[in-house]
Order: sequence, then structure tokens, then C-alpha cells
Amino acid sequence: MATAGQAHAAPTDAHAPALAARVVTYDASASAEFRAAVDRGAAIWNESVDSVELRPAAAGQRANIRVLADNGWPRALTTSLGNGTVYIGRQAVNQGYDTVRISAHELGHILGLPDRKPGPCTSLMSGSSAGVSCTNPYPDTAEKAEVEDNFGLALAPPAGVTAGMVVD
Repeated sequence: MATAGQAHAAPTDAHAPALAARVVTYDASASAEFRAAVDRGAAIWNESVDSVELRPAAAGQRANIRVLADNGWPRALTTSLGNGTVYIGRQAVNQGYDTVRISAHELGHILGLPDRKPGPCTSLMSGSSAGVSCTNPYPDTAEKAEVEDNFGLALAPPAGVTAGMVVD
């Protein structure tokens, strides 16, 4: 059933530029023992969504996201969409929470997702409310769709068109 204004896939044109994901860089050099968990959390987001790609910052490059280890509770301080600081707090790790789930969850905040507590283990953004036994580090369908919507305007525009988002 077609309606006016319905979106349709454009025909494939081998000469047309492909849409590119917005690249958001992260610096996990101060994430101490959580470095591998942070890299895995970023990889999970890269496997899960198309409109944004998390990449480690190159040497000397200012990162969009700083990831730090501390002794508090995990948290993310977002300055704008795709920018901020993530703290992988040892308090939750010492209580038995999974480091990869924590990393993916906190990166989810930087990608624009709020906490969804209480929630089931199938919801990444349910965070600690899913319990210590929950080790699921993957966003659910709704969470993926929300990130895609958040970064949808960041897709590379056709030649000659100015992008709608500024990347710091």
C-alpha cells in the first residue's frame, strides 16, 4: 500500500557516493584495566548500527569521547550528541557487574540513549536494574533504532549539500 510521501529505496548507482557513518572517536588510554572492555563495547555498537562508527582516536587527535577508570559508579557525562566523558567505575565491577555491558551501556549514553530503569536484561540501557547476572552487552531493536535516528542527519549528504550536524 503506497501513500504520498512514502520513502522508497533509491536505485543503485555505481557512480553515486555511498553514505558514510559519522565517525565518533574515543580515547580509552586512561581506562586502565577496562581498555579491552571499552574496545569491545565500541565494537558492539559498530556491529549494531550503521549511522555512527566509534573509532579509537589517532595519536595526537582530540577524541570526542574520553574514557576513564575510577573507583565510583559507572557514568557518562554527555556534552553533546557523540561527545563527552565515560567513567568505568570500579564500584559496579566490584559488585559483579559485567565490564563489557557497562562499557556498551555508558557509550550508549554518549550516543543519546537515556537509562531505562527498571528494565529487562534484553535492554542494554536497563543498566544495573537488570541485575548482576545480566551480561548482555547488546542494544535491543528499539535502542538501535533510536541511535540510528539520533545520527541519521549525520550521514554524508549528496555532493554540494551542507551537512546538518557539526562534528567537534
